[in-house]
Amino acid sequence: MEKKPVYYSTAALLTVIIFASDFLSTDLFKAGYQNFSVWFVLSVFSFACGWLMNKTLGYNHGGKVVFSVIVASTFVSVIMISLFSGYFGLSDLLVENLILYVLRNITLGSMAFFGMTLSEVIILQRENTPAKLKEDDSKRILQNAQKEANLIIEDAKLKSEKMVYQVQQNVNEMVERKNQIERRLKEFIAAERELIKKYESEEE
Repeated sequence: MEKKPVYYSTAALLTVIIFASDFLSTDLFKAGYQNFSVWFVLSVFSFACGWLMNKTLGYNHGGKVVFSVIVASTFVSVIMISLFSGYFGLSDLLVENLILYVLRNITLGSMAFFGMTLSEVIILQRENTPAKLKEDDSKRILQNAQKEANLIIEDAKLKSEKMVYQVQQNVNEMVERKNQIERRLKEFIAAERELIKKYESEEE
């Protein structure tokens, strides 16, 4: 897959989305539905970015890019929050607060990974569908060929049995004729002997 430089603009947009989440309130549900709606929109955008990156950069390379974006955004967010803790309403810079911001960045990055994974699953399913149809056709053709072969074998067996029966009949007829000829010859020889004896007796 050719990776054009313009494709990386999606990664830049994902970085902006993750970085923008740092400016939202940490108390999502206490702040009301409006803040939660903004979070939901950011999650949808992250999902769309992941979907686009899978289409343009591929699953393997795109996954590496998303991971790099998450790490870079998290690193920049930690430094920015540490330097401007007063702006973010953190009177005391606690490790728990930093972890909370890091988790929010990871959550949006995970939405991008989810978009990539779902897009890849759909692509693989589309690619496997024709192969499955071809496999089903091949199985159907093989089954038909086996049926035809079985029919041919059965027909050959019937024909061979018929030929064997006809040959056996011909042999039996020939044996019967031979026996008849032998009997007639014996009868003829016996009659000749009687005639000879009768002729000899008359001469005497």
